[in-house]
Amino acid sequence: MISRRHIRLKVMQSLYAFFSFKEDGDIAKAEKEMLKQFNEIVQLHIVIISLLVALVRYTDDFLEAGKKKHLAQEKDLNPNKRFVDNSAIQMLRADETLMKKVAKVARIWTKDDYDLVRKIFKNIYRSDLYAAYLINPEQTDEVDKKFIVDVLKGYILNNKLFHHILEEKSIFWSDDLPFVATLVIAQIREIEPNNNSFFLQDVFKNKADKNFALDLFRKSIMHNKEFEEVIVQKAKNWDLDRIAIMDQLLIKMALCEILYMEELPIKVSMNEYIEIAKYYSTSKSKVFVNGLLDNAVKQFTKAGKIKKTGRGLIN
Repeated sequence: MISRRHIRLKVMQSLYAFFSFKEDGDIAKAEKEMLKQFNEIVQLHIVIISLLVALVRYTDDFLEAGKKKHLAQEKDLNPNKRFVDNSAIQMLRADETLMKKVAKVARIWTKDDYDLVRKIFKNIYRSDLYAAYLINPEQTDEVDKKFIVDVLKGYILNNKLFHHILEEKSIFWSDDLPFVATLVIAQIREIEPNNNSFFLQDVFKNKADKNFALDLFRKSIMHNKEFEEVIVQKAKNWDLDRIAIMDQLLIKMALCEILYMEELPIKVSMNEYIEIAKYYSTSKSKVFVNGLLDNAVKQFTKAGKIKKTGRGLIN
C-alpha cells in the first residue's frame, strides 16, 4: 500500500495535468483520471511479476532446446533446472488470480521489439550469481527467495532498457517504480506456500488515504486563486509567471493541507512538500518553498486562520 508521500506525488502529477491542459475544467473527470493513475500502480506490480515469470519460462525453453543440440553434452541433456523450479516462483505461479492478471500483461515482454527477456536471461545465465545458485547445496525456500531478490536487484530493476519500456507504457511508472519494487521484494521474501495474497488488491491502505487524495486534489483546485494570491504576496519582487510552475504547485498543495485539511499537522505538511521540492523542482526550490510557507504560516497563525482538530497539530 502506498504511503502518504506517494499519494501526494500522484496528486501533484494530476494537478499539474489539470492546470496545464484544462480545456473544460471538469474536476469530476479529472478525479476519475487521477484514480486511474493510482490504479496503474497495481498494474505496474503485475508487470514486474510478469517479467519474472517470463524469464523463468524463457529459461525452461532454453534448457529444453539445449537437449536437441547436435553434439549435446551431459549438461545439455540433463540441465540444472533450479531456476525453473525455484520455489518462490512456483508459489507465485500457483496463485491463479495473480496468473490471470499476469497473462493479460505478458505481451509487454513477449511481443516487444527490444528482446528484453532474452537479454536479461543472458546476463543472468553468464553470471557468478547464477552459477553459485545452481551448485548451492542448501535446498531451501529462503535460498530460492534470496536468489529471486538478487536477480531483481542486480539484473532487472536497474536495467536501462527495462526502465525505457516502462516509460513507453506509462509516463508515471518511473516515479512509481521505487515503491512497487520495494513492495515486490518484500512480498518475495515473505511468500509462503498456499498463500494466495500476493496480488495487490488496492493501492490505498484504507478509505482515509483515498479520501485524503481526493480532498487534496479537489481543494487545491477550488482554492487555487486564493493560493496564487498568497504566493504573490509572499514572493516579494517576483511575478507569478517567474516562479517555477512546480514550486507554485507544491506551495498550493501545502497551503491546502495547512488551511483546509484540519486533521493534518502543519509541520508534517510543510516538511513533506519541502522534501518533495528537493527532487521534483529546481535546485533552489527547497529554500524557496520553505521560506514562503514559513512566512505564510506565521501570518495565518497570527490571524487565526488555521483551524486544526486535535492536540499538537498546529505546532
